[in-house]
This record gives sequence, C-alpha cells and structure tokens, in this order.
Amino acid sequence: MKKAVVVLSGGLDSTTCMGMAKEQGYSLYPITFHYGQRHNREVEQAEKVAKHFDAPEHRIVDVSFLQQIGGSALTDESIEVRQGGVDEEIPATYVPARNMIFLSLASAYAEVIGAEAIFIGVSAVDFSGYPDCRPEFIESMNQTVNLATKAGATGGHLNIEAPLIHMTKKETIEEGLRLDVPYELTTSCYLGEEVACGECDSCLLRLKGFEEAGAKDPIPYAKRR
Repeated sequence: MKKAVVVLSGGLDSTTCMGMAKEQGYSLYPITFHYGQRHNREVEQAEKVAKHFDAPEHRIVDVSFLQQIGGSALTDESIEVRQGGVDEEIPATYVPARNMIFLSLASAYAEVIGAEAIFIGVSAVDFSGYPDCRPEFIESMNQTVNLATKAGATGGHLNIEAPLIHMTKKETIEEGLRLDVPYELTTSCYLGEEVACGECDSCLLRLKGFEEAGAKDPIPYAKRR
C-alpha cells in the first residue's frame, strides 16, 4: 500500500487531512511535533487520533528549540494570547518558520519510509494570517523537497499535499463530517485546557466553521459565541 506522512497536530485541520489521505488509499504515518508549545494537550490528542486511524506508526518529534528561539505567544508565556476576535494582521501566535521546519522534517521521515506524499492541513482562507499557510509557500516547499532529497535526485518524487489550502473552515468541516472524522478527539484552543476557551482566534474560527456547516462542535467550551 502506498504511504503518506501526515503532519498531525491533534487539531481539526490535520485530523481532516488524516481522513482525506485514508480515503485516497494511503497507509497513514502521522508525525507530531513537540515544539515547546504552551501545553501538551495537542500532542496527547494527536496520539488519540493516530490510534483511531490505526496508524502503523506515529512519530512524536521533539523540536523544542523553537521555545528557546521564542517570538510567539505559543512558545513564550510572556507574550499574551489575544482573545475576543480574529486578528487582521499576522498575530502573536505565529511561530517563526514552524511549517517550514515541520515539512523539512516530515520530508526526511517520508524519504526513510518510502512515502509518496506528505499531507499538511494548512488553509489560506479561514486562518489567522500565518505566512507559512499560503499556496506560494507550499509550492516552493514542493520544489525544495524534491531538489534536496535523494528520492528527488534519483528520479523519485515526493509530493506535499495541502488539500485544505483553498477551503473555508465550513468546507473543511463538511468534508470531515462526510469522512466521519473524529472531531471529538481534536483540540484547537491555544490555551490547551481540557475545556476550550471559546475566545482565542483558533476557537473562534472553529466555532464559526461548525456554525456555518450547520453542525455542533463535539468538544466542550467555557464560552461559545
């Protein structure tokens, strides 16, 4: 069976990608990154999602040097996580070069296991303005990965798939519901509590998506819109 590495954060988008990759007939090899974020909850939920999909292998990789670098509200607790509305500019929760680092490591893993594709759940539509969620970035990384790997240099090809890149959160959720994706196992809140805050950018985008999709979000919230 053909293999795909899935960058799995434990969130809604990456879990939807797991369902989409499975439907396309891939054997799933999720990779999750512990990057010194404020909480471990997303890593714990990613483990549950990987088990749900019967992944033959789930790698959890420590890249906590991103916490040492800092520069993000997700890796530096002295920087406040904004609540109450979605930022129009690049928000404090942007982690410098995060997806570039994640995709580089995912490509190394994919090359070792002989995977044909890497799935990542970035969206350029309903998102918080992160520059590493743009189509131009994914296209550039696709070229770089195939130039920089043995597989690419010897006639093979590794494709970075970003199936949500042009989808709204509503459309993503509708696709996930069609695929029976276990959204009850996912987490999106930047604060990482068992009960989501309902007020950070990530919670607001998620709640808006479920509302527009005409569905109820199965995870608990301290506050809903």
